[in-house]
Amino acid sequence: MIASRDKIAALGAGRMGRGIAVAFAYAGHDVAVIDFKPRDAAAFDKLATDALGEVRATLQTLARVGMMSGDEIEPVLARVRVVPDSAAASALQDAAIVFEGVPEVVAAKREALARASKMAAPEAIIASTTSTILVDDISSAVDRPERFLNAHWLNPAYLVPLVELSPGAATDASVTARLKTILESIGKVPVVCAATPGYIVPRIQALAMNEAARMVEEGVASADEIDKAIKYGFGFRFAVLGLLEFIDWGGGDILHYASRYLTGALGSERYAAPEIIGRNMAEGRIGLSTRQGFLDYSTMDVDAYREARLKAFVDLLKHFELARKPVVDGK
Repeated sequence: MIASRDKIAALGAGRMGRGIAVAFAYAGHDVAVIDFKPRDAAAFDKLATDALGEVRATLQTLARVGMMSGDEIEPVLARVRVVPDSAAASALQDAAIVFEGVPEVVAAKREALARASKMAAPEAIIASTTSTILVDDISSAVDRPERFLNAHWLNPAYLVPLVELSPGAATDASVTARLKTILESIGKVPVVCAATPGYIVPRIQALAMNEAARMVEEGVASADEIDKAIKYGFGFRFAVLGLLEFIDWGGGDILHYASRYLTGALGSERYAAPEIIGRNMAEGRIGLSTRQGFLDYSTMDVDAYREARLKAFVDLLKHFELARKPVVDGK
């Protein structure tokens, strides 16, 4: 298991590298943000100043919103250093985990990974942060690909808890487990998914964002009204219940019939339910009502589960300052 204070390397000094640096430095790790591109001293000095300036500004923002005190900014910032290409080998040799964050070009990533993996310690985990490229399209460039996988962070990386881990065909299962452990130790919530385009969140959010834009185009509602509906309806519910959990909560049969209606009424197959919805219905896996759905409720105290979820909704209402006291005797 990786020690809690092991060193981290972020390969590339762009937005993702800086965000990862904040996340790990905040949690007590030393982070080397490596400028993996040869440039003259003046150009590097400017880059380093910009990168550290952005990290400082981020920490200052976190202090203003109550995540840390002003006195903690400098100690956290001191854990981050920007390293020139000429010193990359030393920084990589010291790192327990290397996060690659160079531009989203297959050739560029393969070149960077091939070079970095030869410099890194043999036991170091190497993870790409690509949001578009499948792990097995670049894993063969890595020296010892069993230690390589994709780790897709969501921006802002220092705030959003989720990190989607996508192992490749050659990834050792113990490597995935080790990376999950270190991410959890800094307050992240890693999930493991297959190497498929869009991972989990980008694939779902692409559908939702396109549908929202389509509704503006069709004149269904204004952009402001649609966004309000998302924040206080869609987002409100799914901050407490996962999408599949929500299907089970209401019943898969409701989704089945709603999908059939929308497909006909709007004349588009994009609303059609996948086969698994009908199959679950045929097998009696409706959700809470049958204690089986996408999730298993057979050993659960369903009443206690419902109450816990409802309490979470009430907590959200309080967060949005929308909770109200009941009207009693007209008061």
